[in-house]
Amino acid sequence: MSDREGPTTVQKILTEILPPSSNLTTTKDYRDALIEACVEFITMISSEANEISEKDAKKTISAEHVAMALKSLGFESYVGPVMESADEYKKMMAGREKKTSKIDQSGLSAEELIAQQQALFRGAAEKYNAP
Repeated sequence: MSDREGPTTVQKILTEILPPSSNLTTTKDYRDALIEACVEFITMISSEANEISEKDAKKTISAEHVAMALKSLGFESYVGPVMESADEYKKMMAGREKKTSKIDQSGLSAEELIAQQQALFRGAAEKYNAP
């Protein structure tokens, strides 16, 4: 969470938990303390997950590393919801359209693209070497 996202994210969560109809509000000190606690919790879990991923000789922290970190730090009750969220995210991402690259969009074969590239290089070399 960046410094800019933290307060906004926590405020959004508070708004969802405490709807306007509840007539409850929070003080700035309360929000600041809550944000600090959230950042500390995320830092602690991230550090532990990073250590676990390094022990596994992985360069990327996976959901499984986060689950192991939660368990090792005594937050076993969070593992189920975290893994459910990770699964939902994977399903959502699988359903999205894949972005096509500019190469794919060009409709040209690899040979045609290489020929165009070589022509551009020749043109640039001619401009550079021109008197």
